[in-house]
Amino acid sequence: MVVGGGWGLVAWMPVASSWCAAGCTAVTPTPPTPGPLPHQTYAALVDGPPDGLLLDITGWRPQEVDDGAALMTELSRWPGGRALYDPRPGEPRPAAGPGVVCRFSYSGDTP
Repeated sequence: MVVGGGWGLVAWMPVASSWCAAGCTAVTPTPPTPGPLPHQTYAALVDGPPDGLLLDITGWRPQEVDDGAALMTELSRWPGGRALYDPRPGEPRPAAGPGVVCRFSYSGDTP
């Protein structure tokens, strides 16, 4: 399972309004994100705090993809904790290559 800072998230679509629903009081402008890059490989995050974002899995071995990821977030049940994501059950193993190759489903939070 990948834990912590070795991951990169790319905004798939603006999510500031859903983040504000989680309790922020002001929105500061942020620079535009570059979006998915054509030569990178991504897993789409489904449900949970960073729902709708892409996780950069470029260079991950198949075993690492199978293990899922524990992503640090302030929006989980435990602020500063991790949101746990696993490959979606029943989906085929992701194909190699650029673009969105698989989906990770939210499976819970951990401190």
